[in-house]
Amino acid sequence: MSQIVALGEAPRVRRFALAGATVLVAGDAAETAAAWLALEPDVGLVLLTPAAARAIAGHIEERPHLLTVVLP
Repeated sequence: MSQIVALGEAPRVRRFALAGATVLVAGDAAETAAAWLALEPDVGLVLLTPAAARAIAGHIEERPHLLTVVLP
């Protein structure tokens, strides 16, 4: 079964842990990029905050097998 990951600023992603998602807190673009590159192979869905999506915009298409959703 694929993992679900929530990636971004702590106040926006911590609540997803209650639903069973792996939460990766990233406070800036460098932390976001490092977390994105370190995702495990069994991750299938990544929930991104808008800031996290902007930080990795150039890298999302490098991993076409991942479904990504930008949170409102």
